[in-house]
Amino acid sequence: MSFSEFMASALYDPGFGYYARGARQIGRGGDFFTSVSVGPLFGGLLARRFLREWQTLGCPERWRIIECGAHDGTLAADVLNALSLLEPHALKGLDYVIPEPLDTLQNIQRETLRDFPKTVRFFQTPAQLADDPLPGIAFGNEVLDALPCHLVEWRGDRWLECRVGIAAEDRLIWNLGEIDNPQLISALAPLGRQFPEAYRTEIRIGYQAFLEPLVRSLDAGRMLWIDYGFARSDYYHPQRSSGTLRTFSKHRAGDDPLEFPGETDITAHVDFTAVAEVAAELGGQATEFRNQGAWLTEIAREWLLEQDGAPQPSLLRQFQTLTHPGHLGGSFHVLELTWKQPANIPNPAHLAHHLFGEA
Repeated sequence: MSFSEFMASALYDPGFGYYARGARQIGRGGDFFTSVSVGPLFGGLLARRFLREWQTLGCPERWRIIECGAHDGTLAADVLNALSLLEPHALKGLDYVIPEPLDTLQNIQRETLRDFPKTVRFFQTPAQLADDPLPGIAFGNEVLDALPCHLVEWRGDRWLECRVGIAAEDRLIWNLGEIDNPQLISALAPLGRQFPEAYRTEIRIGYQAFLEPLVRSLDAGRMLWIDYGFARSDYYHPQRSSGTLRTFSKHRAGDDPLEFPGETDITAHVDFTAVAEVAAELGGQATEFRNQGAWLTEIAREWLLEQDGAPQPSLLRQFQTLTHPGHLGGSFHVLELTWKQPANIPNPAHLAHHLFGEA
Protein backbone atom coordinates (compact mmCIF):
# COMPACT_ATOMS: atom_id res chain seq x y z
CA MET A 1 0.00 0.00 0.00
CA SER A 2 1.05 3.63 -0.33
CA PHE A 3 2.45 5.26 2.78
CA SER A 4 -0.51 7.66 2.66
CA GLU A 5 -2.91 4.71 3.07
CA PHE A 6 -0.78 3.26 5.84
CA MET A 7 -0.61 6.59 7.71
CA ALA A 8 -4.38 7.10 7.44
CA SER A 9 -5.01 3.67 9.00
CA ALA A 10 -2.33 4.01 11.67
CA LEU A 11 -3.72 7.33 12.84
CA TYR A 12 -7.46 7.26 12.16
CA ASP A 13 -8.73 3.68 11.97
CA PRO A 14 -11.71 3.58 14.39
CA GLY A 15 -10.54 0.28 15.86
CA PHE A 16 -6.77 0.59 16.29
CA GLY A 17 -5.76 4.05 15.06
CA TYR A 18 -3.63 6.26 17.26
CA TYR A 19 -6.22 9.02 17.61
CA ALA A 20 -9.03 6.54 18.29
CA ARG A 21 -7.36 5.54 21.58
CA GLY A 22 -8.63 8.62 23.44
CA ALA A 23 -7.32 12.08 24.26
CA ARG A 24 -4.35 11.48 26.53
CA GLN A 25 -1.66 12.04 23.91
CA ILE A 26 -1.21 15.79 24.47
CA GLY A 27 0.52 17.49 27.41
CA ARG A 28 3.39 16.77 29.75
CA GLY A 29 2.06 13.30 30.57
CA GLY A 30 1.32 12.42 26.94
CA ASP A 31 3.31 11.98 23.76
CA PHE A 32 3.74 15.58 22.62
CA PHE A 33 3.30 19.18 23.77
CA THR A 34 1.27 21.82 21.89
CA SER A 35 0.44 25.49 22.28
CA VAL A 36 -2.83 24.45 23.91
CA SER A 37 -0.82 22.63 26.59
CA VAL A 38 0.80 25.93 27.66
CA GLY A 39 -2.47 27.24 29.14
CA PRO A 40 -5.64 29.16 28.24
CA LEU A 41 -3.87 32.25 26.89
CA PHE A 42 -3.41 30.66 23.45
CA GLY A 43 -7.16 30.23 23.07
CA GLY A 44 -7.74 33.70 24.49
CA LEU A 45 -5.51 35.29 21.86
CA LEU A 46 -7.15 33.27 19.10
CA ALA A 47 -10.50 34.57 20.34
CA ARG A 48 -9.24 38.13 19.86
CA ARG A 49 -8.22 37.30 16.29
CA PHE A 50 -11.61 35.73 15.62
CA LEU A 51 -13.40 38.80 16.98
CA ARG A 52 -11.36 41.02 14.68
CA GLU A 53 -12.53 38.91 11.75
CA TRP A 54 -16.14 39.06 12.99
CA GLN A 55 -15.86 42.86 12.99
CA THR A 56 -14.26 42.86 9.52
CA LEU A 57 -17.25 40.87 8.26
CA GLY A 58 -19.62 43.52 9.63
CA CYS A 59 -20.51 41.90 12.97
CA PRO A 60 -23.02 39.43 11.48
CA GLU A 61 -25.82 38.26 13.75
CA ARG A 62 -25.05 34.66 12.75
CA TRP A 63 -21.49 33.53 12.15
CA ARG A 64 -19.49 30.34 12.34
CA ILE A 65 -16.19 29.03 13.68
CA ILE A 66 -15.15 25.58 12.49
CA GLU A 67 -12.38 23.96 14.51
CA CYS A 68 -10.66 21.04 12.83
CA GLY A 69 -8.72 18.59 14.97
CA ALA A 70 -10.29 19.74 18.24
CA HIS A 71 -8.81 16.78 20.14
CA ASP A 72 -10.31 16.86 23.68
CA GLY A 73 -12.09 20.23 23.27
CA THR A 74 -9.73 22.22 25.51
CA LEU A 75 -8.87 24.82 22.88
CA ALA A 76 -12.53 25.29 22.00
CA ALA A 77 -13.34 25.84 25.68
CA ASP A 78 -10.53 28.40 26.00
CA VAL A 79 -11.74 30.27 22.90
CA LEU A 80 -15.39 30.27 23.99
CA ASN A 81 -14.62 31.35 27.55
CA ALA A 82 -12.58 34.26 26.19
CA LEU A 83 -15.32 35.26 23.73
CA SER A 84 -17.89 35.28 26.54
CA LEU A 85 -15.78 37.86 28.39
CA LEU A 86 -14.64 39.93 25.42
CA GLU A 87 -17.85 40.19 23.37
CA PRO A 88 -20.99 38.39 24.64
CA HIS A 89 -23.00 39.63 21.64
CA ALA A 90 -20.64 37.86 19.24
CA LEU A 91 -20.89 34.66 21.29
CA LYS A 92 -24.69 34.81 21.22
CA GLY A 93 -24.82 34.53 17.43
CA LEU A 94 -21.94 32.04 17.10
CA ASP A 95 -22.25 28.57 15.60
CA TYR A 96 -19.09 26.80 16.84
CA VAL A 97 -18.71 23.60 14.84
CA ILE A 98 -16.40 20.66 15.51
CA PRO A 99 -16.16 18.08 12.72
CA GLU A 100 -15.00 14.85 14.37
CA PRO A 101 -15.48 11.44 12.73
CA LEU A 102 -14.05 9.44 15.66
CA ASP A 103 -16.75 8.68 18.22
CA THR A 104 -14.22 8.31 21.04
CA LEU A 105 -12.95 11.86 20.60
CA GLN A 106 -16.36 13.37 19.93
CA ASN A 107 -17.67 11.98 23.24
CA ILE A 108 -14.73 13.54 25.10
CA GLN A 109 -15.27 16.87 23.32
CA ARG A 110 -18.96 16.88 24.25
CA GLU A 111 -18.07 16.42 27.90
CA THR A 112 -15.41 19.16 27.84
CA LEU A 113 -17.83 21.62 26.19
CA ARG A 114 -20.97 20.74 28.13
CA ASP A 115 -21.22 24.35 29.38
CA PHE A 116 -21.87 25.57 25.81
CA PRO A 117 -24.81 23.40 24.66
CA LYS A 118 -26.41 26.18 22.57
CA THR A 119 -23.17 27.26 20.90
CA VAL A 120 -21.27 24.10 19.96
CA ARG A 121 -22.39 21.54 17.39
CA PHE A 122 -20.70 18.30 16.37
CA PHE A 123 -20.63 16.69 12.94
CA GLN A 124 -18.83 13.83 11.25
CA THR A 125 -17.66 16.11 8.43
CA PRO A 126 -17.91 19.82 7.52
CA ALA A 127 -19.62 18.77 4.27
CA GLN A 128 -22.81 18.47 6.36
CA LEU A 129 -22.82 22.28 6.69
CA ALA A 130 -22.73 23.05 2.97
CA ASP A 131 -26.48 23.72 2.75
CA ASP A 132 -26.23 26.47 5.38
CA PRO A 133 -23.01 28.45 4.80
CA LEU A 134 -22.30 31.35 7.16
CA PRO A 135 -19.61 34.01 7.36
CA GLY A 136 -16.82 33.06 9.69
CA ILE A 137 -13.59 31.18 10.27
CA ALA A 138 -12.20 27.69 9.86
CA PHE A 139 -9.02 26.89 11.75
CA GLY A 140 -6.85 24.16 13.14
CA ASN A 141 -3.85 23.91 15.43
CA GLU A 142 -1.47 21.13 14.39
CA VAL A 143 -3.95 19.53 12.01
CA LEU A 144 -2.35 19.75 8.57
CA ASP A 145 0.80 17.94 9.72
CA ALA A 146 -1.36 14.91 10.59
CA LEU A 147 -2.98 14.66 7.15
CA PRO A 148 -1.72 11.51 5.38
CA CYS A 149 1.22 12.09 3.06
CA HIS A 150 3.02 10.14 0.36
CA LEU A 151 6.69 9.29 0.75
CA VAL A 152 8.98 9.57 -2.28
CA GLU A 153 12.66 9.05 -2.98
CA TRP A 154 14.93 10.41 -5.74
CA ARG A 155 16.70 7.56 -7.52
CA GLY A 156 18.49 7.62 -10.85
CA ASP A 157 17.19 11.03 -11.93
CA ARG A 158 13.53 10.26 -11.15
CA TRP A 159 11.10 9.99 -8.25
CA LEU A 160 10.04 6.61 -6.89
CA GLU A 161 7.32 6.02 -4.32
CA CYS A 162 8.08 4.44 -0.93
CA ARG A 163 5.32 1.92 -0.27
CA VAL A 164 4.65 -0.26 2.75
CA GLY A 165 4.90 -4.02 2.29
CA ILE A 166 4.80 -7.11 4.49
CA ALA A 167 7.77 -9.48 4.91
CA ALA A 168 8.16 -12.68 6.92
CA GLU A 169 6.37 -12.90 10.27
CA ASP A 170 4.14 -9.96 9.22
CA ARG A 171 7.04 -7.54 9.54
CA LEU A 172 6.41 -4.22 7.77
CA ILE A 173 9.05 -3.12 5.26
CA TRP A 174 9.64 -0.39 2.68
CA ASN A 175 9.31 -1.08 -1.03
CA LEU A 176 10.39 1.35 -3.76
CA GLY A 177 8.28 1.41 -6.90
CA GLU A 178 7.27 3.46 -9.91
CA ILE A 179 4.71 6.21 -9.30
CA ASP A 180 1.37 5.50 -10.97
CA ASN A 181 -0.80 8.09 -9.19
CA PRO A 182 -1.46 11.02 -11.58
CA GLN A 183 -2.13 13.42 -8.69
CA LEU A 184 1.16 12.55 -7.06
CA ILE A 185 3.02 12.94 -10.36
CA SER A 186 1.45 16.38 -10.83
CA ALA A 187 2.28 17.44 -7.26
CA LEU A 188 5.94 16.48 -7.71
CA ALA A 189 6.37 18.53 -10.90
CA PRO A 190 7.01 21.92 -9.17
CA LEU A 191 9.91 20.47 -7.16
CA GLY A 192 12.25 20.33 -10.15
CA ARG A 193 15.00 17.76 -10.75
CA GLN A 194 18.02 18.87 -8.72
CA PHE A 195 18.18 16.43 -5.81
CA PRO A 196 20.96 14.18 -4.47
CA GLU A 197 20.67 10.43 -4.90
CA ALA A 198 18.45 8.77 -2.24
CA TYR A 199 16.89 12.10 -1.27
CA ARG A 200 13.67 11.20 0.58
CA THR A 201 10.78 13.52 1.34
CA GLU A 202 7.02 13.75 1.85
CA ILE A 203 4.29 15.22 -0.31
CA ARG A 204 0.56 15.60 0.27
CA ILE A 205 -2.10 15.50 -2.41
CA GLY A 206 -5.11 15.71 -0.07
CA TYR A 207 -5.25 19.43 0.67
CA GLN A 208 -8.08 20.08 -1.77
CA ALA A 209 -10.26 17.30 -0.35
CA PHE A 210 -9.62 18.72 3.11
CA LEU A 211 -10.24 22.41 2.32
CA GLU A 212 -13.12 22.22 -0.14
CA PRO A 213 -15.85 21.19 2.37
CA LEU A 214 -14.71 24.00 4.66
CA VAL A 215 -14.96 26.54 1.83
CA ARG A 216 -18.52 25.40 1.12
CA SER A 217 -19.40 25.78 4.81
CA LEU A 218 -18.39 29.47 4.87
CA ASP A 219 -19.93 32.05 2.53
CA ALA A 220 -17.15 34.53 3.42
CA GLY A 221 -14.32 34.70 5.90
CA ARG A 222 -10.93 33.33 6.75
CA MET A 223 -8.99 30.17 7.49
CA LEU A 224 -6.11 29.97 9.97
CA TRP A 225 -3.69 27.05 9.97
CA ILE A 226 -1.03 26.85 12.69
CA ASP A 227 1.55 24.14 12.26
CA TYR A 228 5.10 22.96 11.73
CA GLY A 229 6.16 23.69 8.18
CA PHE A 230 7.85 25.84 5.56
CA ALA A 231 7.34 27.54 2.25
CA ARG A 232 8.10 25.12 -0.59
CA SER A 233 11.54 26.56 -1.33
CA ASP A 234 12.60 25.83 2.26
CA TYR A 235 10.82 22.51 2.58
CA TYR A 236 12.36 20.84 -0.46
CA HIS A 237 15.86 22.20 -0.06
CA PRO A 238 18.43 19.68 -1.38
CA GLN A 239 20.13 19.58 2.02
CA ARG A 240 16.93 18.39 3.74
CA SER A 241 17.75 14.94 2.42
CA SER A 242 15.79 12.77 4.88
CA GLY A 243 12.56 14.77 4.95
CA THR A 244 10.56 15.70 8.05
CA LEU A 245 8.61 12.50 8.76
CA ARG A 246 8.68 11.73 12.49
CA THR A 247 6.92 9.69 15.14
CA PHE A 248 6.29 10.83 18.71
CA SER A 249 5.80 8.80 21.85
CA LYS A 250 6.22 10.08 25.40
CA HIS A 251 7.90 13.25 24.06
CA ARG A 252 10.54 11.27 22.20
CA ALA A 253 10.90 11.64 18.45
CA GLY A 254 11.47 8.62 16.25
CA ASP A 255 12.07 8.11 12.54
CA ASP A 256 10.48 4.71 11.84
CA PRO A 257 6.69 4.97 11.37
CA LEU A 258 6.48 1.24 10.62
CA GLU A 259 7.70 0.20 14.07
CA PHE A 260 4.63 0.67 16.28
CA PRO A 261 1.63 1.49 14.06
CA GLY A 262 -1.36 2.72 16.03
CA GLU A 263 0.76 3.32 19.13
CA THR A 264 2.72 6.41 18.11
CA ASP A 265 1.86 9.70 16.48
CA ILE A 266 3.03 10.11 12.88
CA THR A 267 3.63 13.60 11.52
CA ALA A 268 5.32 15.43 8.67
CA HIS A 269 5.79 19.17 8.20
CA VAL A 270 3.45 21.22 6.04
CA ASP A 271 4.26 22.62 2.61
CA PHE A 272 2.42 25.91 3.12
CA THR A 273 2.95 26.88 -0.52
CA ALA A 274 0.92 23.85 -1.59
CA VAL A 275 -1.86 24.80 0.83
CA ALA A 276 -1.94 28.37 -0.50
CA GLU A 277 -2.01 27.12 -4.12
CA VAL A 278 -4.99 24.87 -3.41
CA ALA A 279 -6.75 27.74 -1.64
CA ALA A 280 -6.24 29.90 -4.73
CA GLU A 281 -7.78 27.18 -6.91
CA LEU A 282 -10.80 27.27 -4.58
CA GLY A 283 -11.15 31.04 -4.88
CA GLY A 284 -9.16 32.03 -1.80
CA GLN A 285 -6.15 34.22 -1.20
CA ALA A 286 -3.18 33.94 1.18
CA THR A 287 -2.86 37.10 3.27
CA GLU A 288 -0.55 36.17 6.15
CA PHE A 289 2.35 33.78 6.57
CA ARG A 290 4.76 34.17 9.45
CA ASN A 291 6.05 32.41 12.52
CA GLN A 292 3.77 31.97 15.50
CA GLY A 293 5.79 34.33 17.68
CA ALA A 294 5.41 37.32 15.35
CA TRP A 295 1.76 36.49 14.60
CA LEU A 296 0.71 36.16 18.24
CA THR A 297 2.67 39.24 19.31
CA GLU A 298 0.71 41.39 16.87
CA ILE A 299 -2.60 39.90 17.99
CA ALA A 300 -1.64 40.43 21.64
CA ARG A 301 -0.90 44.17 21.44
CA GLU A 302 -4.13 45.20 23.12
CA TRP A 303 -3.85 42.42 25.69
CA LEU A 304 -0.26 43.42 26.51
CA LEU A 305 -1.36 47.02 27.08
CA GLU A 306 -4.03 45.73 29.44
CA GLN A 307 -1.28 43.99 31.45
CA ASP A 308 0.66 47.23 31.93
CA GLY A 309 0.83 48.03 35.64
CA ALA A 310 -0.90 44.83 36.73
CA PRO A 311 0.75 41.91 34.96
CA GLN A 312 -0.34 38.37 35.72
CA PRO A 313 2.89 36.35 36.00
CA SER A 314 1.35 33.04 34.90
CA LEU A 315 -0.14 34.59 31.76
CA LEU A 316 3.10 36.39 30.92
CA ARG A 317 4.98 33.08 31.22
CA GLN A 318 2.47 31.50 28.86
CA PHE A 319 2.97 34.36 26.40
CA GLN A 320 6.74 33.98 26.50
CA THR A 321 6.52 30.23 25.83
CA LEU A 322 4.10 30.77 22.95
CA THR A 323 6.15 33.50 21.28
CA HIS A 324 9.83 32.99 22.16
CA PRO A 325 11.79 31.94 19.05
CA GLY A 326 13.55 29.25 21.08
CA HIS A 327 10.23 27.78 22.20
CA LEU A 328 6.96 27.49 20.30
CA GLY A 329 7.20 30.91 18.67
CA GLY A 330 9.87 29.79 16.24
CA SER A 331 8.72 26.20 15.78
CA PHE A 332 5.33 26.96 14.26
CA HIS A 333 4.10 29.04 11.34
CA VAL A 334 0.67 30.54 10.71
CA LEU A 335 -1.02 30.72 7.32
CA GLU A 336 -4.11 32.90 6.90
CA LEU A 337 -6.35 32.44 3.87
CA THR A 338 -9.34 34.62 2.98
CA TRP A 339 -12.50 34.24 0.91
CA LYS A 340 -14.82 37.03 -0.29
CA GLN A 341 -13.25 39.68 1.95
CA PRO A 342 -14.24 43.38 1.89
CA ALA A 343 -12.28 45.31 -0.74
CA ASN A 344 -10.35 47.36 1.83
CA ILE A 345 -8.49 44.34 3.29
CA PRO A 346 -4.81 44.60 2.19
CA ASN A 347 -2.89 41.82 0.47
CA PRO A 348 0.81 42.03 1.52
CA ALA A 349 3.00 41.64 -1.58
CA HIS A 350 5.90 40.21 0.43
CA LEU A 351 3.74 37.28 1.49
CA ALA A 352 3.16 36.00 -2.05
CA HIS A 353 6.87 36.34 -2.78
CA HIS A 354 7.78 34.24 0.26
CA LEU A 355 5.23 31.50 -0.41
CA PHE A 356 5.47 31.34 -4.18
CA GLY A 357 9.19 31.97 -4.75
CA GLU A 358 11.21 29.54 -6.80
CA ALA A 359 11.87 26.20 -5.09
